[in-house]
Amino acid sequence: MKAEQVNRHIINWLKWYCEKAGMKGFIIGISGGIDSAVTSTLCAMTGKEILVVSMPIHQKKDQLARANEHMDWLKSKFTNVKALEVDLSNSFESVRTALPAETGEHKLSMANTRARLRMLTLYALGQSNGLLVAGTGNKVEDFGVGFYTKYGDGGVDLSPIADLTKTHIFALAKHLGIVNSIQIAKPTDGLWEVDRTDEDQLGATYPELEWAMEYIDSKSNVPVNTRQEEVLKIYKKFNAANKHKMDPIPVCLIPKELLE
Repeated sequence: MKAEQVNRHIINWLKWYCEKAGMKGFIIGISGGIDSAVTSTLCAMTGKEILVVSMPIHQKKDQLARANEHMDWLKSKFTNVKALEVDLSNSFESVRTALPAETGEHKLSMANTRARLRMLTLYALGQSNGLLVAGTGNKVEDFGVGFYTKYGDGGVDLSPIADLTKTHIFALAKHLGIVNSIQIAKPTDGLWEVDRTDEDQLGATYPELEWAMEYIDSKSNVPVNTRQEEVLKIYKKFNAANKHKMDPIPVCLIPKELLE
């Protein structure tokens, strides 16, 4: 990958989109992970107004520490960057306790509620400051296995890195000099109160899922080994289960003659 050319292409696209939209800049949620670190850095390189926001919800200390380290690094490099921490732990508990007990105790539902609270926060801050919400999803997450929360981290105005694989993003992080603690951390969505990496949840590494996506898209007939067959099954399972996220919202079309 030609990292510098890719960087420049994304930066130019971000500037063009922001100016076309008549907005001041971008707001990005910072998780302490590689995707949000690369996205926020590319946004900062546009010279537009940038607001990076950490939104802990009973967050693991190492995740919050990496988020703060990255925001401090960004502010030291770019004068157009402002940082903010909004602790949503109490807001999350208010929502959880207001719901029926069985819902508040449903772990996946509450994990997704965390992501949706963060989306709400980004849009409130973004709209009040004239900023676009920049998404941090990559190609495999957004268009392969649907590994994101519908109307949570999937709720964004634009997606700067969604045509890049995780492998590409790690390469860009190295090129950009992203802080080392983020570069070596295992990818995680940060939605659980226990250590759960993306690989733990998916059952496959990102390079494996990237291979599966490419293999299926190419309609290849090349024989696969036992592990590759397993990865293909994992990929297809998540792809099928999460189609509702990746496809347009279904619309019930009314026959024209019924509307006359």
